[in-house]
Amino acid sequence: MRCISLLSVLSVMALTAGGAHAQDAAAGEKVFAKCKACHVADEDTNKVGPSLKGIMGRTAGTHEGFRYSPAMVKAGEEGLVWDDAKLAEYLHAPRTMIKGTKMAFAGLKKDDEIANVIAYLKQFP
Repeated sequence: MRCISLLSVLSVMALTAGGAHAQDAAAGEKVFAKCKACHVADEDTNKVGPSLKGIMGRTAGTHEGFRYSPAMVKAGEEGLVWDDAKLAEYLHAPRTMIKGTKMAFAGLKKDDEIANVIAYLKQFP
């Protein structure tokens, strides 16, 4: 009986630990200021980079009207679809994940900033 109780407690702890990087859209908006020179999130307007409105669930390299690098187009053709995990990986090190991307930004190094930016982007489906 004690073993079952212990396993139950450990399971709950594991589940709550997974949420250690809670997403905060307001904080993400502040971090997104670093991205605004090239991207828009709340409008379907391309700038130097593609619009990020509706990025979640979008196949990489497919936003209409934006000319992507061949590397980004190839990533999409090979099945890259933006979700939390893939976007987090890309935002951490864009040029490492997709060699040949046109994105010059070196990336965000803090996991909480990445989670917050993703929360911010999710506001604009």
